[in-house]
Amino acid sequence: MRVAIIGGGAAGFFSAINVKKNHPNSSVTIFEKSNKTLSKVKISGGGRCNVTSGCFSINELCKAYPRGGKQLKKAFHIFNTKDTFEWFENRGVPLYVQEDLRVFPKSNSSSSIIACLEKEIYKLKIEIVLGSPIIAIKEKNELLELTIKSEQKKELYSHVIIASGGSPKIEGLKWLERLNHEIIPPVPSLFTFNMPNEQITKLMGISLKNVIVKIEGTKLKSSGPLLITHWGMSGPAILKLSSLGARSLNELEYNFKIQLNWVNQTNNSIVEKALKECALKNPNKKVSSTKFNYIPERLWIYLINKSEISNSKKWNELGKKPVNKLINQLTNDIYSIKGKTTFKEEFVTCGGVSLESIDLKTMQSKSIKNLYFAGEVLDIDAITGGYNFQAAWTTGYIAGKLN
Repeated sequence: MRVAIIGGGAAGFFSAINVKKNHPNSSVTIFEKSNKTLSKVKISGGGRCNVTSGCFSINELCKAYPRGGKQLKKAFHIFNTKDTFEWFENRGVPLYVQEDLRVFPKSNSSSSIIACLEKEIYKLKIEIVLGSPIIAIKEKNELLELTIKSEQKKELYSHVIIASGGSPKIEGLKWLERLNHEIIPPVPSLFTFNMPNEQITKLMGISLKNVIVKIEGTKLKSSGPLLITHWGMSGPAILKLSSLGARSLNELEYNFKIQLNWVNQTNNSIVEKALKECALKNPNKKVSSTKFNYIPERLWIYLINKSEISNSKKWNELGKKPVNKLINQLTNDIYSIKGKTTFKEEFVTCGGVSLESIDLKTMQSKSIKNLYFAGEVLDIDAITGGYNFQAAWTTGYIAGKLN
């Protein structure tokens, strides 16, 4: 048994490890087109590696995948977040779950995850060939022939697992389309929002723990932490929204409006009551110098100014009209988005090889025997929080069975 793994990322490494565990006498080679492996693992989570999610309910886990969630349900019964936790901990990498359910190594360094995976590869005598893009696969006498671009040579393998990652352009997937796989055109997912014409960017660095963000004119909404940046807005609430709306936002050419609820409260009567209580407690105090809710001071001043309330205005001087304006600003603040920012090495795509082309029980191609898929090359993607890595571990684990 001679097995080739195309792609030296999380899914490629996990596939290779599991092939060797399940078939100890096999020869396994990883082909990586660049000159480094596990690059996304290294930079994920700000260099800490958000290795999986602390969500241990399979039903809830599936909800984190705008594309592929329903189809992954059976796969998660084979290998899920709990299994990932145990897999790394059993190999000497303790993990911990944050309050937001993101999971990191206790070392808070991606190097712990990388060292663990590399140790397994070394121990199992799996070969890694760098700088070797595969440009063609073809069936030949019940084997699979790979054409390696760098060496302009062809090699035969009994089994091949494609774990080549997401492609930002459909051209990068054409070679798989030629093998009779349906390709869902890729578009970006998990990106931040650009606001070139909005003054709020002057408040860069301000973060909030829980806001509600909606795309105006759609049903798309998300909630969670938000960060104001020098180019616009980022943070889990924005990234989640970009994932949920990946296709529709692409169709809008990233030109749309968002509605922001800064106080995470959809009942305006409750917000009005809170403002009245604030006025009763601080009648002679300036509105601008009063701390309201969990809103940072600079943002609070920005919002009251946007409501046309002067910095010198006192609570007992506020009429009904300014209060209503302030309520609207707190619960339905509107901003224009023009463009997106994606970080090249961290990009996640919505699209790829259609799950209709794959037998999800085995991850084997329906059109070519002994050809398997794992990871982001498939039309599977998730919101932020370790879910994309979990899809890589799960599909890599199943593909590695070579069933």
